[in-house]
Amino acid sequence: MNADLSVYLVTDAGIAAAAGHDLVEVVQAATAAGVTAVQIREKQASARRFFDTVIRASKVIPDHVALIVNDRVDVFLAARDAGVRVSGVHVGQSDLPAVAVRHLIGADAIVGLSAETPEQLAAAAESGVVDYVGVGSLHATATKSDAPPPLGHDGFARLLAQHSTLPVVAIGGVTAADLRVLRKAGAAGAAVVSPICGADDPRQAARALRAAWDAA
Repeated sequence: MNADLSVYLVTDAGIAAAAGHDLVEVVQAATAAGVTAVQIREKQASARRFFDTVIRASKVIPDHVALIVNDRVDVFLAARDAGVRVSGVHVGQSDLPAVAVRHLIGADAIVGLSAETPEQLAAAAESGVVDYVGVGSLHATATKSDAPPPLGHDGFARLLAQHSTLPVVAIGGVTAADLRVLRKAGAAGAAVVSPICGADDPRQAARALRAAWDAA
């Protein structure tokens, strides 16, 4: 995997709309300001709406930025069949097994997996098919109703040091103030939702996150 996961935007159309933004305009502004990976997450959308969002986002995301589809392997495959540059799929523990996802999307695509326990991290590494893991929640978060209990900085650092051999992206309540600690702990990146989607100025918010990561 060659993708840069350092500043990783997970989209939420509802949060963006509540802040007065079109989601794809948020993606365009964020990637122009230094976001290096975008995960299109449309939990409440129909397959057609999800597909259309991926298509629209792909048209504004620079080639060097990874475009990752959340959960829906079918949406990834349909987009790729339509000629869209999609980079991979991120799944959770209750979605299709990572081995099955790898089989469906092929060796060249990225497979990301959410993990929150030492056992899940070990299983991800042993599968031989996972490129990176999303680990959280770092803090309590309102953007994911089934989020596990917060790890905090110490818990996150301990989990990485003792149990992870794969690149790790921190998620769950992450803000710019966390990036120095996360990078020092060995994180490959930090994923955010509200700090960009819900910001008054998504471009400025992404720029601040980029600067915080680079300065860490």
